[in-house]
Amino acid sequence: MEQHAPTGLLEPAVVPAVADLSVVIVSWNTRELLLRCLAALDAAAGGLRVEAIVVDNGSTDGTPEAVRARFPDVRLIALGANPGFAAANNRGLALAGGRTLCLLNPDTEPRPGALRALVDYLDRHPDVGMVGPRLLNPDGSEQAVGFRFPTLAQVFLDFFPFGGRLAGSRLNGHYPRAPRDRAFPIDFPLGACMAVRRAVLDTTGALDEGFFMYSEEVDWCRRLRDDGWRVACLPTAEVVHHGGQSTGQQPGRMFVELHRSRRRYFRRHHGPVFVLAAQLLTRLGVLKETIVAWRRLRRGELTRAQWRERVRACGEVFRL
Repeated sequence: MEQHAPTGLLEPAVVPAVADLSVVIVSWNTRELLLRCLAALDAAAGGLRVEAIVVDNGSTDGTPEAVRARFPDVRLIALGANPGFAAANNRGLALAGGRTLCLLNPDTEPRPGALRALVDYLDRHPDVGMVGPRLLNPDGSEQAVGFRFPTLAQVFLDFFPFGGRLAGSRLNGHYPRAPRDRAFPIDFPLGACMAVRRAVLDTTGALDEGFFMYSEEVDWCRRLRDDGWRVACLPTAEVVHHGGQSTGQQPGRMFVELHRSRRRYFRRHHGPVFVLAAQLLTRLGVLKETIVAWRRLRRGELTRAQWRERVRACGEVFRL
């Protein structure tokens, strides 16, 4: 099994305990959604002292200027470039002074009291290192309550979903029969919202910056568990997640980054037989995706430029 040393180890916060909760938001060209997210923080915190830190990864849509104008109390770190989701979050975590930390996507809107509920849950359960909320689609339907660690079955179902009949099943890593009125253990939450105990940074470190995008939260939670922490979902804390607003701007590149990150995760946490099987399933899957893209081009559902991008991305994933 190939080992990778975590690259996200942090020094203690510059000014510890300046707030009850530090919220770190990494943004990239999601200005309007980010402004809505920031506007929702006070109500979501339910009276807690909140420190908001925005790390901007080189946005070109006026995000830094808008944050300075609308939210002058927000701590803005304008990087001028995009070092990746994990690296940017670590920049924010290194400066966070709250006793509890929360990584929040800019395309989320936590509902009133949601962040307060996550903090209170961590306060009441000292063995829990991380807790996530129930994520909702903008129409109020459920998006996710958490996931199980990836398996070969999940790799297969990503490419061959059988009409989506198994999409929300236990086989595909979901918790379809979990309660919705009380907390329950999970392997990991979606990275859109994760409340983390500060002590986790001392025992486990922060995110591994070798992940540019995707799987960084899966790896983090795996390391938390190895260090003796539990991870939970609190479904009574609700956060609306618009989903894919940053990654959707570069679908071809994000497809490649997804599978590059999965490969890194598999090589770290599984043996060579699992890694080889995952590679074979992925190669079979991208061959299928290439055929699907050609059919969609013939039906006029893709432009030739979109088809070329998809085929190029599939080829790059095949060669990983």
